[in-house]
Amino acid sequence: MDLQVRDKGFLIFGGTAGMGLAGARALAADGASIVVVGRDQERADLAAAALISEGATQAKGLAYDVSVQGDAAKAVQAAVDFLGRLDGLGITTGTKGQMSIESSDDDWTAAFRDQLLGLSRAVEACLPHLVETKGTIVTTAAFSVRSPELVRLPYASLKGAVALYTKGIAKAYGKHGVRANCIAPGAIETDALAAMRKQISEARGWDYDTALERVMVEEWGMHVALSRPGKPDEVGDLIAFLLSPRAGYLTGALINIDGGTDF
Repeated sequence: MDLQVRDKGFLIFGGTAGMGLAGARALAADGASIVVVGRDQERADLAAAALISEGATQAKGLAYDVSVQGDAAKAVQAAVDFLGRLDGLGITTGTKGQMSIESSDDDWTAAFRDQLLGLSRAVEACLPHLVETKGTIVTTAAFSVRSPELVRLPYASLKGAVALYTKGIAKAYGKHGVRANCIAPGAIETDALAAMRKQISEARGWDYDTALERVMVEEWGMHVALSRPGKPDEVGDLIAFLLSPRAGYLTGALINIDGGTDF
């Protein structure tokens, strides 16, 4: 499917690895211009070079941290300066969830800045440009917003706020032609889970191809209809579709991409 994104400009926060990079690659394959943002400049440069090799009209990597005051706005301005326009914003940052309800106030504040405040500041900075182009926004929550558990309640609570925030933006800016959707990924085998698969396999002598799946069911109590974790490219394809004109009548949605998780 041609996503109809050739020569359009997209900004992906969290776009230097994992699901964000996968989304950027899907856009690049159809000739989009892309800026990816991560916390490491070397990784950002490598990601941009890869996007050019995969078909992007132009690509640039930037190093900013949305949890740092002012960085989101700086990144948006740098992206618009490079692209000359902005047709879509994707945000896959704010994935760290190792907190408990007993976590310190400082930890709660840091998580709030990483998962919600930084995201809202990025959206705020992008909206004037997206109004001009009738652009799109894709944010990232998590499957746990539909089934929160105590062990991840702070994370799920903040991700629930991301979903609500995105719905609000969709309602408020739809009259300007701006669309906003939120995805809720389940267990996706990005670098962290891939490393865990290897570690479990070696430590316990389990088969590599089923080690992670066993832990998901036997220890996490996480049953998935498709019996496996997702792949970053599977989420990336969804992100790219939602950012593209192909999803032209889809806005305000919270879309599960969790393989049919029952948790």
